[in-house]
Amino acid sequence: MSLNNFYTIAAAVHSEEEAAGGLAEKAESIGRQFGVDTPLLTAQVICFLILAYILWNFGFKKILGTMEEREKKITDGLRYAEEVKIKLEDAERKHTDTLKEASEEAQKTLASAREQAKSFEEQLRKDAEARAEDIIRKATEQMELERQTMVADTKLEFAKLVVETSAKVLDRELADEEKVRFSEAAAKEITEV
Repeated sequence: MSLNNFYTIAAAVHSEEEAAGGLAEKAESIGRQFGVDTPLLTAQVICFLILAYILWNFGFKKILGTMEEREKKITDGLRYAEEVKIKLEDAERKHTDTLKEASEEAQKTLASAREQAKSFEEQLRKDAEARAEDIIRKATEQMELERQTMVADTKLEFAKLVVETSAKVLDRELADEEKVRFSEAAAKEITEV
């Protein structure tokens, strides 16, 4: 209750107390005792109301508006942070899933590469064995051919020696036809032996 209202009530009571006698006088005496000056108090109340109106319109409203705006920004920031947190968790989960899939794919690829390497190694081994057998077979054939050539050359040389020895034993020179006939006969005998 304001002091102005108090004076109004006191004045109303005073008019009633004049008839009743003394309550208004008591209120006035209390006011005088506290040093209350009604016109000054009224001016101070009016100044206070004007100052309160100015502060409310130009100060508190702006401050409250700024506070509401900041509160809204903070709320939006918290909401955004929560959304980012959810998105981050989702991204981490996707990243983990992707890594797991990549790991599984790498394991499959590695297993496939090992199988292919094993198959390739087996194929190379078989090819090497086939080449080695082919080289051995060709070397054996070449040796057999060289042996046959050597045997034939040896027979021919032996036949010549036999003919020359026979010619010396017989002390005469043999004709080409006789040499061939003796060589063939000697070769035939050597072959049979």
